Amino acid sequence: MKLAFIGGGNMGEAIVAALLQKKRAIPTAITVSDVSPERRDYLGKQYGVLTTDENLEAVAGRDVVILSVKPQQFAEVAASIKGQLGNNQLVISIMAGVRTDKITEALGYGVIVRAMPNMPARIGMGVTGWTATPDVSDSQKERARIVLGSMGEELFFPDEGSLDMVTAVSGSGPAYVFLFAEALIAGAEKLGLAPDDARELVIRTLLGAGHLLEASDMTAAELRHAVTSKGGTTEKALQVLDLGGFSVLVADAVRAAYERSVELGD
Repeated sequence: MKLAFIGGGNMGEAIVAALLQKKRAIPTAITVSDVSPERRDYLGKQYGVLTTDENLEAVAGRDVVILSVKPQQFAEVAASIKGQLGNNQLVISIMAGVRTDKITEALGYGVIVRAMPNMPARIGMGVTGWTATPDVSDSQKERARIVLGSMGEELFFPDEGSLDMVTAVSGSGPAYVFLFAEALIAGAEKLGLAPDDARELVIRTLLGAGHLLEASDMTAAELRHAVTSKGGTTEKALQVLDLGGFSVLVADAVRAAYERSVELGD
């Protein structure tokens, strides 16, 4: 499988690194187009991939073209390759908020997968929600799974509207977790724990809880009840969170992120 990346930024690099690490592509089968000479030099030396500053050169003869530029750069990128895609090339867009109809119109080409990876994809532990236009074949969907699955888990959604929900939950979700971790670390330090100890305790607690949730047959609510003894310390802490409207605030935050994603798409 030959791949072209239009944009060699952080997320583009994350996909390149994941593909190579999991041996789903070889360096010489990957071409990265980027406007920055420094970025091209770095990617070439770090990963052994081919680089260019010409988008048209990058996409020529490639099986998969990955659009990994910022949404505001898309119009210029699209103009550089419009009318030049064909022969069943698959286009995968990871541009936030740019809908498939807009991509199809801008490129004059309709074999499009739109994906929403999240930040942990950088270490191969992400989750990516994705959808596809009707022109994408079953074999091309499998190629998309290979590319997106290299970063962690991937979930297909037939309805593109679901990607706005994916954005609000898993796309923005790491920031919610980091904010909670930040607050938990600060609370631990206020109790008198050393910063390094507080950080280590919080990291291990979050990792352990996540792995337990994944491995257990119990729901999140059931696990919460299991760790909450009547009249104990956990119950007291949860009462404070309830009084502060914690669950409602989280739901409202997710709703706000969803509405903003819809707004950006429109």
